[in-house]
Amino acid sequence: MSYNLLKGKRGIITGALDENSIAWKVAEKAHEEGATFVLTNAPIAMRMGEIKKLAEKTNSEIIPADATIVEELTNLFIKSQEVLGGKIDFVLHSIGMSVNIRKNIPYTELNYDYFIKGIDVSAFSLHKMLSVAKKLDAISEWGSVVALTYMAAQRTYPFYTDMADIKAMLESITRSFGYHYGLDKKVRINTVSQSPTKTTAGSGIKGFGDFYDYADKIAPLGNASAEACADYCITLFSDLTKMVTMQNLYHDGGYSTTGISSIVMEQLGKS
Repeated sequence: MSYNLLKGKRGIITGALDENSIAWKVAEKAHEEGATFVLTNAPIAMRMGEIKKLAEKTNSEIIPADATIVEELTNLFIKSQEVLGGKIDFVLHSIGMSVNIRKNIPYTELNYDYFIKGIDVSAFSLHKMLSVAKKLDAISEWGSVVALTYMAAQRTYPFYTDMADIKAMLESITRSFGYHYGLDKKVRINTVSQSPTKTTAGSGIKGFGDFYDYADKIAPLGNASAEACADYCITLFSDLTKMVTMQNLYHDGGYSTTGISSIVMEQLGKS
């Protein structure tokens, strides 16, 4: 059911790889809610994914851009405004990568070159994106930027290794840039801390399946789906949340504030 929450709004959605990704679901929901937008991803990621199918489904253009390169982000914002016919109203930052996790390197033995690469791709990219947009005055007043994060930025999850530190930096950039962009242009910037979600990226983390089941048993509402996360992002892009900025917003079925659940205690008692 559509509410026309984004009717007339223009956006940029990053990171849609395949139909399991949150960014993919956000694009589908944004289209349903009346938005027009461009899709973007790094050229290498585009070759691996199915973004063309999403572009056809949502009548969107694809503008490839490496989010670590300022010149390519500049081109992204300039061309997006040309394609969409005006300033950008919303941006989804759904970009994350850890070579250390891919290679199963323990946190205490991190490869620092890989670590720096992860920071550049997953955190600095947000700062670069916002800096470019601000210099170009590319985002409308009261526009909204949402970046996806995870609560390993606040609590220790051994399997999340260097991405925990990277997400903490992402959230800090959100607060710091959110102040300056809000003061100058009323642009709001928030992070959404989502439940463990069965995306292509998430499922690649060692032990993800067991943790997904554990989190589902802890959260009183269960794990939030990618579709539900997309709905939440849409509300943050809409005018209904105009005064929300610089926040890390948990979307996890109550997991983040539940110490332990009766279900887990019962299972422990049986073991």
